[in-house]
Amino acid sequence: MKAKYLWIILLALAGVACEQLDQVPESTASKNAVFGSEKGLELYANSFYNILPSASAVHQSDAMTDYGARTQVPDFLREGAFGPRQSSGWSWTNLRSINYFIDNCDNPAIPVETRNHYIALARFFRAWFYFEKVVRFGDVPWINKAMDVTDKDLFNGRDSRTLVMDSVLADLDYACKNIRTTSDNSRTLITKYVAYGFKSRVCLFEGTFRKYQTGYNLGGTANKWLNEAVAASEVVMKEGGFSLNEAGGTDKSYRQLFTNKLPVTSEIMLSAVVDPALSVFNDANWWWTSATYGARISFNRTFINTYLNIDGTPFTGKAGYKTMTFAEEVKGRDKRLQQTIRMGNYTRINGGAVEAAPPVFSYTYTGYMPIKWSLDDMYYDGGSRNDNSMSIMRYAEVLLNYAEAKAELGTLTNDDWAKTAGALRKRAGITGGLTAKPAVVDTYLQANYFPAINDATLLEIRRERGIELTLEGLRFQDIIRWKRGELMEQTWNGFYVPALDVPMDLNEDGKMDVVFYKVKPATSLPGVTYINVAETVSGVANPQRLSNDTSGELTWLNNIPRKWNDRYYLYPIPETDRLLNPALGQNPGW
Repeated sequence: MKAKYLWIILLALAGVACEQLDQVPESTASKNAVFGSEKGLELYANSFYNILPSASAVHQSDAMTDYGARTQVPDFLREGAFGPRQSSGWSWTNLRSINYFIDNCDNPAIPVETRNHYIALARFFRAWFYFEKVVRFGDVPWINKAMDVTDKDLFNGRDSRTLVMDSVLADLDYACKNIRTTSDNSRTLITKYVAYGFKSRVCLFEGTFRKYQTGYNLGGTANKWLNEAVAASEVVMKEGGFSLNEAGGTDKSYRQLFTNKLPVTSEIMLSAVVDPALSVFNDANWWWTSATYGARISFNRTFINTYLNIDGTPFTGKAGYKTMTFAEEVKGRDKRLQQTIRMGNYTRINGGAVEAAPPVFSYTYTGYMPIKWSLDDMYYDGGSRNDNSMSIMRYAEVLLNYAEAKAELGTLTNDDWAKTAGALRKRAGITGGLTAKPAVVDTYLQANYFPAINDATLLEIRRERGIELTLEGLRFQDIIRWKRGELMEQTWNGFYVPALDVPMDLNEDGKMDVVFYKVKPATSLPGVTYINVAETVSGVANPQRLSNDTSGELTWLNNIPRKWNDRYYLYPIPETDRLLNPALGQNPGW
């Protein structure tokens, strides 16, 4: 929707931009120019879409997760490397713009239903804004008016999480009731069902946060939020008209959602789209295929092991799975795996020619190289050229929100399982366990991820959520609400290497791809990448090793400790903002 790009003009007209709570400009234009007609309201409301993540921000949003090895250990997880001086995110510009709109959207010449619709859009975005703030900082000031420099509340302290989240829920309820748009084929607008979908996300987060983050003593209110998540999801499922994309069959339907130029409207509910006419692109290929740009995310083997066999049984139930080579272990698995990483017969286009494309060790550290968001034509690899749309919200998430909330409440039925997690597995080609909720605990999943969970069904829903929504920006939120920060300490492990100095054919095309060595051979094979896994390289500790020294799983950056501390569940209030307003205080441990 091109009108969204007019937001800069509208903000200038309204004079509402501010960066801190104490920087509030005066209005410089007649309010009637904006608030005197529906077109004015529409143009102003379009400015709120700037709050949503950009296309590039979407595909980069899981840059810090438990299942991703990356070029460097995030400072956030390095003891003493991150604190209030390094923190960020305490910006309130968008909130004043929203509140200014709500305060002035009262012109009696505009029909009440019309005003309510635009106020509902504003309150949706206020809920989006505040949810992100609460996830990041916990208690924050609740501000529901456009303050100016004389406002006595300007330097108040933070309000309680319960007050803020109750206010977020009230905003979402109003949005769900009053947004009149029910359908949008561009998938770039906030519709009634997007509001319900977002409500399901927020309520699942808050309900499980209150259940598992027991230090807040809010467990008694957890079920209220979980029931709200179920109810919001049900509206989308019954009324929204969405369905899982199955147009490409089990081999392609999943990845189509992330590589199509236009959103797959059956499943995608909200999307960040490109617009070549306005030179709006994203940098997915550059970020995911470059040896120098981006975080170079590679999956760890512990996570890859959670992908089921195609018959629905755990892969880790196979004899000898720990020592299977890459080419062996990726066979006969959940077909989302082949649509998420380079494996098997994956190919890319190079100047019109189709070429085999095994994992490339100039990029990947573990061998599990993502392809979920990138396009297969190498033309897109250099710079911000990508023209694929980026999913911000999709129907699969709503199904998982519904399933998890009901499982937490103890009300999930076999039918619920079949139409949610079972349906997602069916789309992925899995043939077993689709109609009845699981009854047997997967001990690998439990031991490595959720040792406190004994409910087999809940464990499987968490597995499903990790696989289905991987790299979509929800994983760190999940870790926070499940209180599983220790997962961030997991070893960055890669595929199994049987021996040094033995060439490996990763995609079984008859051509060798990589050799791991401690002493490089005098003669190198053409087209083969050589990786040094010695203890040191040029006198410096080598970040790339094998777990058994001369064989075993690849490991990356085990020489740099990653230590989880419970204070990390909240970011610190940035030091500069706390100095401006000491009443804000600081989060525990910071």
